[in-house]
Amino acid sequence: MNIVVIGTGYVGLVTGAGFSEMGNNVTCVDSDQAKIESIEAGRLPIYEPGLDELVSRNAKEGRLHFTSRLPQTIPGAHIFVIAVGTPSKEDGSADLTHVMSVARELGLHLKEPATIVNKSTVPIGTADKVRSTIQAELEKRGVRVEFDVVSNPEFLKQGDAVADFLRPDRVIVGVENERAAEVMRNLYAPFIRNHERLLLMKPRDS
Repeated sequence: MNIVVIGTGYVGLVTGAGFSEMGNNVTCVDSDQAKIESIEAGRLPIYEPGLDELVSRNAKEGRLHFTSRLPQTIPGAHIFVIAVGTPSKEDGSADLTHVMSVARELGLHLKEPATIVNKSTVPIGTADKVRSTIQAELEKRGVRVEFDVVSNPEFLKQGDAVADFLRPDRVIVGVENERAAEVMRNLYAPFIRNHERLLLMKPRDS
């Protein structure tokens, strides 16, 4: 699979490295060019046991790439993982500025069917906002592109994040239809031999 992971923070970097370890072609995107250059030079922005080796090996073997330019990664990719920061506002609510910015940029450039996977920490209802933002940009362009928005929260413990990702106790996925569910089953199949660990949640009317 060709996967784009947007955000190279704690969740994004572990996710990108983990998916590439399973043979996927993964590109990690971050708007901070200096950060990208640092990662490419082998200096990761976080310390997590085993992550350095995972990133280095998959980059050398050509499965893991890094860039600051999201539009260049979109052609040929069909899974986009949003893993950008959602810092707390003064009132304690999550700031979705970066998530919505990614959604707009995807809407500006998508040309092929895609699955948008949200791993950022967000409140209930964010998937609908992401979907409507992408759709609005597509309509402005006058194009029709099929896409699904999936919620896939991450459960990573500091100090054990790599093991948590590669051998998860559970994977929780919120989907809107069987098409998206099948994409997520295929994505996580190498990680979960026991399918009871994949918890798919769908609307009642789907």
